[in-house]
Amino acid sequence: QVQLVESGGGWVQPGGSLTLSCATSGLQPDPYSVGWFRRAPEKAREAVACISSADGSAYYKDLWDGHFIISRDSAKGLVNLQINGLKLEDTATYYCAVRYGSPNLREDVYAYWGQGTQVTVSS
Repeated sequence: QVQLVESGGGWVQPGGSLTLSCATSGLQPDPYSVGWFRRAPEKAREAVACISSADGSAYYKDLWDGHFIISRDSAKGLVNLQINGLKLEDTATYYCAVRYGSPNLREDVYAYWGQGTQVTVSS
């Protein structure tokens, strides 16, 4: 069965950096896509970024400025999300998700979800 396990969350001071990892297993061969989503307290879940397993094409919800960097290590079954210049509003539970298809920033098209990893940004 498909399993997704997020890790790397924790407490970070504003301005710091953090790399989250999504370990995948049980997936069928390419093509599939992996997305990172987050849910802040009392807010709806929103997309952060997604990536294609086939060619590594990456897409971001917001204008890309290096705040989020998504990458993959297919040999290890990992998809990472690097967060730079952490801000208070980055505090959220971060989830990875998988769909069999092209990258998409709509959460409703993803069939498999991990349990999430908590990121807390505080001084």
